[in-house]
Amino acid sequence: MVRVISVDEHRENVTKLLGTAPVRELPLVDCAGLILAEDVLAGVSLPPFDNSAMDGYAVRAADLAGAPVELPVTGDIPAGLVDVPPLEPGTTQRIMTGAPMPPGADAVVMVEKTDGGVARVRILEAVPVDNHVRHVGEDVREGTVALPAGTRLGPAQLGLASAVGKDRLRVHAPLRVIVASTGTELVVPPEPLRYGQIYESNAVMLAAAIRALGCEVEIVRSVADDVTAFRAAIEPKLRDADLLVTSGGVSAGAYEVVKDALADSGVEFTKVAMQPGGPQGCGRWHGVPVVTLPGNPVSVLVSFEAFLRPALLTALGHTGVHRLRVRAKLTEAMTSPSGRRQFRRGFYTHKEGQVTGLVGPRGGAGSHLLAAFTQSNCLIVLPEDVTAVAEGDEVDVLLIC
Repeated sequence: MVRVISVDEHRENVTKLLGTAPVRELPLVDCAGLILAEDVLAGVSLPPFDNSAMDGYAVRAADLAGAPVELPVTGDIPAGLVDVPPLEPGTTQRIMTGAPMPPGADAVVMVEKTDGGVARVRILEAVPVDNHVRHVGEDVREGTVALPAGTRLGPAQLGLASAVGKDRLRVHAPLRVIVASTGTELVVPPEPLRYGQIYESNAVMLAAAIRALGCEVEIVRSVADDVTAFRAAIEPKLRDADLLVTSGGVSAGAYEVVKDALADSGVEFTKVAMQPGGPQGCGRWHGVPVVTLPGNPVSVLVSFEAFLRPALLTALGHTGVHRLRVRAKLTEAMTSPSGRRQFRRGFYTHKEGQVTGLVGPRGGAGSHLLAAFTQSNCLIVLPEDVTAVAEGDEVDVLLIC
């Protein structure tokens, strides 16, 4: 008899199965969206030298006490100049944004506060010490942690890594995932349908959802309900895979190809106390982690949200792996089967000034009603011990959009 387990137990099983993604050192341009595996120490300070925040004139602030004043311009300092002469008292040098401050200078007068002179310049008003000066280490100090481990690497983070002297980073590498949909009845568009056939959609949905987390995905669509065909289609791909995810073929009826192919190969099939998505499985096949999902499309997406998404994010090094959970008032009554955690598609709204948002179900409880999912932005979660909720009751809501 198939063992019935809780949603939380199966989520824990899948998370343990996936473990942690391998750490690899990759070029910066290949790290976008990945999670940093170790601290990045600044190889240089930012800025690495005192520099000007404006186009203008480097001065000694004390020389402007009687402003307006006129001073000789003894040189130009463009950005990138590496041999900057000292600034003598009673003189000034033209300086560009980002250019190093000359020794002896302690302020910058923006060009708009002068007559723009080249040989001599008339400065219209006095400025304080440090005016428009960016000081060394003002942003990051050399040797300090510029980016801590666990950081998600977006454009700003990768820019900072480069600015402190890094060209490669150690990251949790993207997982290589095989997504396989099973069912003799499945046809890949745009092939014409015959009576009794349906178009395959699960692999498309799963691939999109898994890719959005930063994984590499290969799709094997519409594998027939034949054990030999299933093994022939999947086994050669496992040598380069970190995870196999299947949909369909795991229920209690006949022609359950995934269960027939993997039940004696290290994959345990269970029934999870949930609706939709009860039939589940996980384990290893040829050493590769395998997560098996039901075949109905809504069950697939709910299973992804409940089990695969948090497990994959954990494996990839994320710390915040769960969807935002809020409380909301129901706009209509709902029922739920006893002993099962129900996940219903819903639409959540929260207007300014409302203490609690509102949520209403979209579509029925049927696991085939995919169109209703496209009209949803949340999952309404009813616990195992709840069989009915009334309009106006508060419920848990997982925001998925």
